[in-house]
Amino acid sequence: MEISTLTMYHCLAFVWYCFVVYSIAHVRTEERPSEVFLYGGQWKYLTVLNLILQAVFYGVSFLADVLRLIKKLRCAKCVISSRDLLFSVLAFPVSTFVCISFWTLYAYNRELVYPKSLDGVIPLWLNHAMHTAVLPFAVLEILATPHRYPAKKRGVILLGFVAFLYISWVLWIYSVTGEWVYPLFALFSPAGLAAFFAGSLVVIISFYNFGEFLNRMIWGDSIVILDYRQKGK
Repeated sequence: MEISTLTMYHCLAFVWYCFVVYSIAHVRTEERPSEVFLYGGQWKYLTVLNLILQAVFYGVSFLADVLRLIKKLRCAKCVISSRDLLFSVLAFPVSTFVCISFWTLYAYNRELVYPKSLDGVIPLWLNHAMHTAVLPFAVLEILATPHRYPAKKRGVILLGFVAFLYISWVLWIYSVTGEWVYPLFALFSPAGLAAFFAGSLVVIISFYNFGEFLNRMIWGDSIVILDYRQKGK
């Protein structure tokens, strides 16, 4: 993809995610079901945290594109390295996990992840913006430009650390409120919940590996290091 086209795409994606985050943050307080928006507000949900992650990623990507356009190649190289790490370790695997896990559980029993009471609060388009569109955006990003993946061990450790932080946040909220972030968690014994978290970690790591596979299959090992000196690309 031409650098000018890529810049426009990343700019539009950044604006889109900022708009979605703004929309969910400004759901009218009086309409929020009390059983859903307790301690931590929207910021306890992986879906919402993923939206913020995507906004940050596309903001960094847009900055990298602009630096390449104005020939600030040394700065661009540093920003692109950050962009690639952010995409490979977090943006792609988390978006894939959010989309697939949400709709799988929704099809099984929506009350476990997205109570029917939310239908009157969150518009249908916003639900799909949060839970559906994130996956096509992630796949399109792989198709649009190559990304350098870190060493496998480093990538998995970083992803596992972020997963640990989120699980800790979920457990902290339960210790404070006595309520689980997702009703699904109440169905498990402590051992069962630990197994569920471990299984979820395995799944999200598999999505990390899948993203790396797609990146290599589309761009090849010889293209993962970007040519910063290429004019007009």
